[in-house]
Amino acid sequence: MTIKDFFSFRENKYFWVNIIVMVVVAGVLVFGALTGVDLYTRHGESVAVPDVRNMTVQQAAKIFADRGLLCMVTDSSYDKHKAAGCILDYTPAAGQKVKEGRTIYLTINTLNVPLKPVPDVADNSSVRQAEARLSAVGFKLTENEYVSGEKDWVYGVKYRGRRLMADEKVPAGSTLTLMVGDGTEESLDMGTDSIGADDSGDDTGAEQAPSKSEDSWF
Repeated sequence: MTIKDFFSFRENKYFWVNIIVMVVVAGVLVFGALTGVDLYTRHGESVAVPDVRNMTVQQAAKIFADRGLLCMVTDSSYDKHKAAGCILDYTPAAGQKVKEGRTIYLTINTLNVPLKPVPDVADNSSVRQAEARLSAVGFKLTENEYVSGEKDWVYGVKYRGRRLMADEKVPAGSTLTLMVGDGTEESLDMGTDSIGADDSGDDTGAEQAPSKSEDSWF
C-alpha cells in the first residue's frame, strides 16, 4: 500500500459528512450541558436582600418568601433600646445580591432580659459612691428612701419594694431604690445623752434631799 492509497479516504464524501456530523453533535452536547448547568444554578438570576431590621421574624419571613428567600434565626443579642424579638442583624446584609432559595441567617434581640448582679453597696458606700457604681453597670435609680441612720450613708438597695441581698441578680437596666440614712441616728444619740444628763441631775438632787432632812432633825 502506497502513501497515496493510505490517504485516499479523504476523497470519500461520506468521510467528510461523518466529520461534520460529529462536530455538530459535539457542539450540541456542550451547549446543552452549559445550558443545563445555568438552569440548575440559576446563573445570572439574583435578588437583592431586603432591609428587615427592627422587624419581627414573622414579618421578615413573609418579605423574604415574596422574593424567594428563606430565613433562619441563628443567634441572639441584647439591646435595651430595641423591642424583644426584633431583628438586630442578618447575613447576607441588606442590599447584597443572592440567588433565589438562599437562606438568610438572622440575629434577634433576646426575648428574655438578661439578669445582672447588683453591686454590693449596702453599708460600705456613701450615696454618691453607690449611685456612681450602679449607674456604671446600667441600672437606673429612683428617689432615695430615707431611713434612720448616718446621713448620706447607704444601708440597702430595693427592687420593686423588696430589699436585695448582696450580689442578687435583677433584670439588666432595672430601676433601683437606695436606702439612705437621714442623720436621725446622731440626733437620737444626742437625745439619749441629754436624757442621761437630766437623770443624773435628778439623782443628785434626790441624794441631796435626804441630807437636808437629816440636818433638820438636829
